[in-house]
Amino acid sequence: MPNLISGPGITEFFRDGFQHTAWRWETRRAYGVAHETEDLQRFLRGEPPVPGPARPWLVTMASLEEEGKRVERVRVIDEPATDYQRWLLEDVADSVAAGEDIRYLSRTEADRLDVPMRDFWLFDSRTIGLFHFDGDRSLGMELSDDPAAVLQGCQIRDAAWHYARPARELTGPVRSSM
Repeated sequence: MPNLISGPGITEFFRDGFQHTAWRWETRRAYGVAHETEDLQRFLRGEPPVPGPARPWLVTMASLEEEGKRVERVRVIDEPATDYQRWLLEDVADSVAAGEDIRYLSRTEADRLDVPMRDFWLFDSRTIGLFHFDGDRSLGMELSDDPAAVLQGCQIRDAAWHYARPARELTGPVRSSM
């Protein structure tokens, strides 16, 4: 098994792990993240979200924006969206407010682009962080500077970003009771 960075270690990596840009390709229909379970269940019951501006990830994103670093991601979304994807749409405003530029690409469009559906982070177009999963649960991110893997990540980024829509175009009423 490769050396993996996981959970809080990924957030920590963002503090010093890149100089200019971080870009995420997020393709899964759901992620089994333990600390998200309660918020997701609350959403599914139709309860309002609990604001979380002090979450470590959001604090890190705000700090990176202040430093002039860019953090972007494209999330592949199904039509219709899965419960998890709808919950992420409801929660995306906090991330955008903290400085992330999050966009969405329909799975149909991603399939048309014929790009691999493997989650990763791309750092400064030089390093790729490939995610490993056990079902929906992330085992962590494997860092690599392999030129072929980084090039593929850059090509996915360039294709997906061009067609992806900003989160604000998709947000609105996404309550679970709809």
